[in-house]
Parts: sequence; C-alpha cells; structure tokens
Amino acid sequence: MNAVQPEKLNPMAMPVEVAAKVLARLGGGGVTADMLRADIESGAPANADGTLNLVHYAAWLVREMATGEPRGD
Repeated sequence: MNAVQPEKLNPMAMPVEVAAKVLARLGGGGVTADMLRADIESGAPANADGTLNLVHYAAWLVREMATGEPRGD
C-alpha cells in the first residue's frame, strides 16, 4: 500500500495562515491570519522565521487577558 502521508503540523513552528485555520477549527470561531499578525505586531511571540509556537502564543493570550488590556479586536 503506497498511501500519501499528510503533512504533519508542528505546533512549535506553525505558519500564521495554518495557525489561524487550526485555531478557528478548535473553537476560536473567526480567527484569521490578519488577527494573528495584529497580535504579533502588538507583542505576541513569534519565531524568527515568522511562524507561531502555539503554546507560547496561548500563554501570551492568557497573560494579555489577565491584565485586562484591550487587544484591539
């Protein structure tokens, strides 16, 4: 059997566009790549190559929500 392996997702280095799709499917509703880019511009952590580590991004979101500062959504 010569099945094609699907591309594996790396949660530690996910392209912004892919991260938006994953987060939207996991219950984030209308998460878009533009929203993630805006968060990165506002200080969300990103890898040097522009990808997102979803664990670091989630921690940043929790910290932002705990401060009560509006994110500009």
